[in-house]
Amino acid sequence: MSAPIVIHQPSPTGGRRVTIRGQIAGLARDDQDVTEFLRRAGLPDADQLLDHPEAREIRPTWSG
Repeated sequence: MSAPIVIHQPSPTGGRRVTIRGQIAGLARDDQDVTEFLRRAGLPDADQLLDHPEAREIRPTWSG
């Protein structure tokens, strides 16, 4: 099973594609963009998610 949230390797033009449950959420250029995508996906405490190791099941997986 793939990770529910994936932050893909940097694109040649800058930024990283973010997918949530296999759907493209957008192109993130910084942590704030990732947080906004997570918030739009329904995670109310998305701003804290990136910093909490105990949230491993839903914490984003960084690729590349």
